[in-house]
Amino acid sequence: MTAVEARPEAAANPLAAHYTRFRVAERLLLTGHSHQAWPDVALEGQIAAFEDAALHVDEKWERAFAHAELVRDGFRRLLGDPHGELVLGASTHDLVLRFLSALDLRARPRLVTTDAEFHTLRRQLARLAEEGLEVVRLTARPVDTLAERLFAAADDRTAAVLVSAVLFEDARIVPGLDALAEACAVRGTELLVDAYHALGATPFATPRTAWVVGGGYKYLQLGEGNCFLRVPEHAHALRPVITGWFAEFGELADPPRPGQVAYSRGAAAFAGSTYDPTSHYRAARVFRFFAEQGLTREVLRASYRSQVDLLAAAFDALSVPDDLVTRDLDTPLDRFGAFLALRSPHAPELQQALARRGVLADSRGPWLRLGPAPYLSDAQLQEAVGVLGSVVQEG
Repeated sequence: MTAVEARPEAAANPLAAHYTRFRVAERLLLTGHSHQAWPDVALEGQIAAFEDAALHVDEKWERAFAHAELVRDGFRRLLGDPHGELVLGASTHDLVLRFLSALDLRARPRLVTTDAEFHTLRRQLARLAEEGLEVVRLTARPVDTLAERLFAAADDRTAAVLVSAVLFEDARIVPGLDALAEACAVRGTELLVDAYHALGATPFATPRTAWVVGGGYKYLQLGEGNCFLRVPEHAHALRPVITGWFAEFGELADPPRPGQVAYSRGAAAFAGSTYDPTSHYRAARVFRFFAEQGLTREVLRASYRSQVDLLAAAFDALSVPDDLVTRDLDTPLDRFGAFLALRSPHAPELQQALARRGVLADSRGPWLRLGPAPYLSDAQLQEAVGVLGSVVQEG
């Protein structure tokens, strides 16, 4: 059986009825930490975007901007920040670039981060280091002391500290971000938190003085092109060097100021330029679907906690040798995010063997990652772990 072949439905989750196009009841999709299925109603959003464009042509933008605001509201609810200023972007990379370009890197040429950041930060910061910027990477482990160590490494020459709320490789939650944000603010150092693996899946309280970046491609089922940057209040006067014309949208009618590029204030100063609004139509419809189904952040967190606990218990019951595949038994499960990370020297081979048997997961280095989703049933999760046990036994 291949990864895309149909399989008998096994005690399907009732929510799966809303995901028929992705056939979630027929497939073992344990890629929930990387890419989740879209509910069927997402197609309504995409069609609405086309219809508005066809009917209104260039006058569609008023409607497009209204959908963008609905997307911002959806992110605000998940951030627990109802009045937060958010700018949207096609990717977190686009938004991180604008953030970095707003820093005074001449006066403060030092950036502090960790060796466990997602590729967006890992690659871009490594390239900037090649050009002479001072980039300090701390070992992320032990995670319990990471926030304290990040601040200790940030001196008066440090423009920003950049860290994830949940580490993407092994799902460890990084504690102490509120205290880190306040300490950085006192020193005049910006804190950027990557919340991509936290929103809608793991408890996350937005630190008041922090920048927060994230998106909806993973847990929120929004698909591509739906990312955001939260701009804290103290940064409202910053002017990013990497800038698009939407960043002066509110100033276009003002008289020109020779020698000075005009900016809107707040999050609007970090806006880009003309974009494809289809992603926002889709995301707004999916956020509405979540509300219709009662999928609040509290409900989602409880669902992921239960599913990860089930995956861990099912894996433990396999009693496979630790030298083949194991998990962290020293850390309570409530200190992990919304997927189960298994450590194995054969993680890529296990991932490929699972795929051949119809279980889609993924691997990162020595980590095999099993990601549940709210539309999967307990029976599907147990079946997937059972397949893993068979793969390990067969070597």
